[in-house]
Amino acid sequence: MSKIVVLGCGAVGKYMAIDLCKDPSYEVISVDVNREALEQLASEYPIQIRVEDLSSAEGVTRAVEDADIVIGSVPYSIGYSMLENVIRAGKNIVDISYFMEDPFGLDELAKANGVTAVVDCGVVPGMGNIILGDQSRKMKVTRYECYVGGVPKSRKAPLGYKSPFPVLEVLEEYIENGTMVENGKVVVRPMLSETMTIDIDKVGTMACLNSDGLRTLIHTMHIPDMFEKTLRYPNHVDQMRVFKDTGLLNTTPIKVEGVSVRPIDVMTSLLSPLWKYELGEADITVMKLVISGVEDGKQATYTYSMYDEYDPATGALSMARTTGYTCNAVTRLVLDGTYSQKGISPPEFVGRADGCWTSVEKYLEDRGVKISKR
Repeated sequence: MSKIVVLGCGAVGKYMAIDLCKDPSYEVISVDVNREALEQLASEYPIQIRVEDLSSAEGVTRAVEDADIVIGSVPYSIGYSMLENVIRAGKNIVDISYFMEDPFGLDELAKANGVTAVVDCGVVPGMGNIILGDQSRKMKVTRYECYVGGVPKSRKAPLGYKSPFPVLEVLEEYIENGTMVENGKVVVRPMLSETMTIDIDKVGTMACLNSDGLRTLIHTMHIPDMFEKTLRYPNHVDQMRVFKDTGLLNTTPIKVEGVSVRPIDVMTSLLSPLWKYELGEADITVMKLVISGVEDGKQATYTYSMYDEYDPATGALSMARTTGYTCNAVTRLVLDGTYSQKGISPPEFVGRADGCWTSVEKYLEDRGVKISKR
């Protein structure tokens, strides 16, 4: 029986553990600092639990000491240090913590310790990268367009949005820049600076925000034109622009009646209860990839599309399903040796390996997450 340790019992980590525990060949251990969340999980599913502070090297080391493989699903602020400590422990890992540091800074350490470490392995980055890597085996890709977003199914949600992730992280993204590649050059633009829209089947018109979701692709794929757009309802984007323009998303403290506060922290406090998904409330995740290039000497374009909804049978939000199940699928590939490249592997490397995308796609389809291709 293989022992899988899931670090983090949050919005996604919880459902990854639930999915994996259904396989009798796995012993699943969920680790978090939140005892209450762990005990609730263990009361409903055959999952072992362990309380550890995953922000400390000692906590991570203790958590993974008996693991056959590790899954990382911790806050981005501690993601890099968690990954480093897992690698130092000599354990293979598949991670979705999306930390800001360069993962290749740990490449030599991972190779020295004989560790396979797959990072950024969610939806986008993640699933989209795997598809791109697979497609690049068959054609010379010259353009990659990615449109992806997770939103409440109802457009009547407060300010047109809700999030299973910390609201501060969402607001911080809106004041950051998006990075893309145009004519072979890296271009940086503010996330809220453009007004492009796109029509998505079953959803309608969505606003496209500049995103930093390309991440490792900028350095690994050498495609002259690439971008990733985050999709949101148009009314939500209009509101976020107003908040940004009026300084409500500023991170510099201001004085209010003698008290120093950051405007973005005030907004986080106000929006957090409004943007929390209630039990049974539905979300959707949509993705559209347009991959163009030369195949067999001819111009070719492939479009991949995904539409996924909240699953009332399991209570899993779509964002947890699409992110978590992709990560679990790759975890299985590493665990059984199908993918075994040592060092840091962004998901596009997994896609380049023969048969890996086919296996991931089958895993997703078995769980109702379907990707169409034309």
